[in-house]
Amino acid sequence: MSEQSVQLNLSQIQQNIRAACDSANRSVEEVKIIGVTKYVSTERAQEAISAGVVHLGENRDDGFLKKWDAISNQATWHFIGTLQSKKVKNIIDKVDYIHSLDRKSLAEEIHKRAEKIIKCFIQVNVSGEDSKHGLMPEEVPGFVKKLSDFHNIQIVGLMTMAPFTEEEKVLRNCFRGLKSLQQEIQSMNLPFAPCTELSMGMSNDYKIAIEEGATFVRIGSALVGNEQ
Repeated sequence: MSEQSVQLNLSQIQQNIRAACDSANRSVEEVKIIGVTKYVSTERAQEAISAGVVHLGENRDDGFLKKWDAISNQATWHFIGTLQSKKVKNIIDKVDYIHSLDRKSLAEEIHKRAEKIIKCFIQVNVSGEDSKHGLMPEEVPGFVKKLSDFHNIQIVGLMTMAPFTEEEKVLRNCFRGLKSLQQEIQSMNLPFAPCTELSMGMSNDYKIAIEEGATFVRIGSALVGNEQ
């Protein structure tokens, strides 16, 4: 895939985002694209940046570090995969956002290792699928309260992965569930957990996610393809 192709893909995605925002009476400025580059080369990630993508997402520490070493200061970096506590030290001083906070032991490690405030999303298993990581929705308010002493962590929002399905009703119910939970956390008025963001929606369902309130959409194959 050439840089031109990435640019064409980005233009189509931006057009789709505008349509989804119009449908939901939202501003396009509310929605940010995370280019998920975990399945492509550093060169492809560079093409995405050149095309105008500001945010890049990786889900493995080795892939993240390889790209960061090559193009570190050209992007805002999101770690979007399951994060083992022992791997935190490898990425913590390089990452801007972590999308997979789901346990206190991980929060402890992030807080201990961080030399700046790390913006974190709590990962929520809204669908209840065994294959999905994350807290159950009913566990989230109590978990957030336990983070008050971790001054290097800011809970900027919630993240979920919807079921891989074309059933629109199932997708909307999942995204609406996360939006409802976000509003519950916001109502707690915790200074360390403003929870203004929703990380939800991928290549197959980002338009629906935006209609239901997504502020970050994680787009890989539709933007950069999936080949090295």
